[in-house]
Amino acid sequence: MLTIEPIHPDFGATVTGIDLSADFDDEATAALREAIDMHSLLHFPEQEMTDEAQFALTRCLGEPEPNHVHFGKTGEVIYFGTIGNVIDADTKRDESDPLTRNQKGNNLWHSDSSFRLVPSYVSILHAYEVPGEGGETEYASQRAAYARLDPSLQAEIDELQVLHDYVFSRTQVAPVDPNHAASLPPIPQRLVRTNPSNGAKNYYVGSHARSIVGWSGIDSRRLIDELNAGATRPEGVYSHRWSSGDTVIYDNRCMLHRGVGYDADRWRRYMRQTRVQGQGPTLDE
Repeated sequence: MLTIEPIHPDFGATVTGIDLSADFDDEATAALREAIDMHSLLHFPEQEMTDEAQFALTRCLGEPEPNHVHFGKTGEVIYFGTIGNVIDADTKRDESDPLTRNQKGNNLWHSDSSFRLVPSYVSILHAYEVPGEGGETEYASQRAAYARLDPSLQAEIDELQVLHDYVFSRTQVAPVDPNHAASLPPIPQRLVRTNPSNGAKNYYVGSHARSIVGWSGIDSRRLIDELNAGATRPEGVYSHRWSSGDTVIYDNRCMLHRGVGYDADRWRRYMRQTRVQGQGPTLDE
């Protein structure tokens, strides 16, 4: 029996009584999309997932999004990303490994692929191995934060555009491969987006948001920092403590998230992520 239990007052639900590795018909896919529109984040515990099942689920929800890091560095299209430090059954990367350092960019509040011309619709993340301490993922709703804004500020920002820049964001943490950087020029996005199914509005910032188009750098950063702080105030954050077998689907159109650090010298972490492309550029919405 399908059961949906709210997680946080602003967003999120835990869904049980469903097997994500099973075939989804049109009715089930439509119900899943409706739940994403309503809750923004869905947690499915105790899932028997495989890469094949996860990719089938991804395709159910839309066009899979190529992994930008692998493509930027090599030109090869793949659809999975690995989150964590596991190499194989016996070995892992420690804290000194460059890839471990690069993944710490995920500890900044962000929306996946907001720096792409067609940004992500949802991300699907499945946990196979999780650290015994640390490694949570925190989530916050830019929809709930927009609703809390004074109406005059809502009106001021509704028609603005904001440049999202992966290199601006990630070089705060670690160097970006030159080929990867060249593949991702800054992209203008709508600052305020509207869910096409239910009309709910949210602003769209995060760590990749660099500057407001037509504004000075100082004024841009003041507004972006204010919006980020408003979305991620402590009472608006849900911290997900991962268990092996968890699958989480989250709506990148309106959610921010960040990883919480863990000791890679001590623990193993192995998670697989896919993403679904959005319907088109946000400026066309």
